[in-house]
Amino acid sequence: MSRVLVAGVDTSTQSTKVRVTDAETGEMVRFGQAKHPDGTSVNPDAWWQAFQEAAEQAGGLDDVAALAVGGQQHGMVLLDDHGRVIRDALLWNDTRSATNADVLIACLGEAEKAADGSEDDLSDDPAMRGRQRWVKAVGSSLVASLTITKVAWVAANEPENAARIAAICLPHDWLSWRIAGHGPLGEDATAEEMKANLDALFTDRSDASGTAYFDATANEYRRDLLAMALGRGEEDIAGIVLPRVLGPTETGDVADPAIAGKDVEGGCPIGPGGGDNAMASLGLSMGVGDVSISLGTSGVAAAISPVPAYDMTASVTGFADCTGHWLPLACTINGSRISDAGRAALGVDYDELAELAAAAEPGAGGITLVPHFDGERTPNRPDATAALYGMTLANTRRENIARAFVEGLLCSQRDCLELVKGLGVDVKRILLIGGGTKFAAVRALAPAILGMDVELPETDEYVAIGAARQAAWVLSGETEPPTWPVKVETTLTGEPTPQVYEQYVRWRG
Repeated sequence: MSRVLVAGVDTSTQSTKVRVTDAETGEMVRFGQAKHPDGTSVNPDAWWQAFQEAAEQAGGLDDVAALAVGGQQHGMVLLDDHGRVIRDALLWNDTRSATNADVLIACLGEAEKAADGSEDDLSDDPAMRGRQRWVKAVGSSLVASLTITKVAWVAANEPENAARIAAICLPHDWLSWRIAGHGPLGEDATAEEMKANLDALFTDRSDASGTAYFDATANEYRRDLLAMALGRGEEDIAGIVLPRVLGPTETGDVADPAIAGKDVEGGCPIGPGGGDNAMASLGLSMGVGDVSISLGTSGVAAAISPVPAYDMTASVTGFADCTGHWLPLACTINGSRISDAGRAALGVDYDELAELAAAAEPGAGGITLVPHFDGERTPNRPDATAALYGMTLANTRRENIARAFVEGLLCSQRDCLELVKGLGVDVKRILLIGGGTKFAAVRALAPAILGMDVELPETDEYVAIGAARQAAWVLSGETEPPTWPVKVETTLTGEPTPQVYEQYVRWRG
């Protein structure tokens, strides 16, 4: 009997990856990858072209029985009534909407606290009260990364584009929709065809929960908040299509046979997909008490929680996961590229940077890097830049500077870990993933700075694995996802160095 194949697609910030996988064992059968353009504003057609190239590299998808798409969260894709992309998508790392986030926070914060005592837990400060009301409404306070702030930016700066919006979706929603055979229609399309085309959009709880206009606890869109962002009445945006939000095992559509499933009886169903962090947790088979720290373009600490997370300090985003649980996470804009900056500054390669860092003592002789190179999301400092502190004539040596870069990278992730723990998450296990884990200095210092042993799963494409696992789950019809082994390369150990993080916190402020 021939094995059943599923495909997991990862449309990430930097590339699209297609992993064709054995549905029973999780074993990779074929793989393809194609790059995306650089920048924080991208034409979605580039993702479509990259998907087609990656699928071709993976040997095609004619024999794939199901697929699902994981993707970068928060990216804003605007479509007109014919399904055409109105403007380049603004990605999660585009911070131009920081001021719009502040305006939306102020809008909710201006009203006084309710007199009936229902808001006694809210701050008396209007700005913090606004953040807390957003947390109560959608699980997260607003930062420039979240989709609703980008919608507000378009409404404020490109009113002609805002007026054309017929649908709003996210990168993984849009790519799933295209794989199902939908897309831009000609000028001769009928009103019925246009409506059916946009109504075919679908998403899942995890990605929808990162828009800040979806309440994952109530499982419903907050169109009142979206209307506020657009500067219009709720009745005025009633015609804007938002993707259907599917449960973990629902089928969103069937792939166009010219794209996938041509040789499979009944075609290739498309799973709901999900946000990249939620898909990675599914690929890692994470459970309650597990925290993943992902070092990629961004840095993310994400935990599986059985209950919604409402962080009234407005630091942790209370997203949903791909299984029906929640995924509270804290995210930094600056991730593994901090190491790249260190290499560039010292004119060395990764191995040389690691050797220099290893030659310095914990704390880098008193030098601390606060690595907010491209602004920051956690803490919320969109206009910040990086800085080295504590430099003296005695300690300004290449070894200390190299170590400060590595310690700054890991301390920024320790910040995220502490915020998640502050919500009551009982951290039993830390898994360190992402391209940044290939860096020897990160491996050497992670357990000391994070304060506990760290498991290092084998390097793999966990977002694509999670998407493939979801596809296999949809195909099986079972109540639980298939059990696929996760290979752990090693467990990193080291004596904790709490003084390093304490020094970082003093300078980070």
